[in-house]
Amino acid sequence: QVQLVESGGGLVQAGGSLRLSCKASGRTFSTYVMAWFRQAPGKEREFVAAFSWTANTYYAPSVKGRFTISRDNAKNTVYLQMNSLKPEDTAVYYCATRPGVPTVWRGSAFGSWGQGTQVTVSS
Repeated sequence: QVQLVESGGGLVQAGGSLRLSCKASGRTFSTYVMAWFRQAPGKEREFVAAFSWTANTYYAPSVKGRFTISRDNAKNTVYLQMNSLKPEDTAVYYCATRPGVPTVWRGSAFGSWGQGTQVTVSS
């Protein structure tokens, strides 16, 4: 069983930056895929970014070039640096993990989730 705890959300103006953190505990962290998803009000949860245990990174087209995912295996923590934020980035951001890279980056492929952290970008 793995536990994930997100932090770092908040309110920021458009064009600003935030860094989210997700700390994992409960099992070996280094060999799992760590991912970020987000869900805006009235919308389905969508994939944002992921970092595999082989150090490959994956990004949704809407955030590529603005967001950077990284991980610190020694701290069992994955980060999401979000720059040039837009109002449409407003959502609850969730951390998730699974043992391998999925065929499709959808929430149903992940079995372990954090509680989420709210990111609000004002225009």
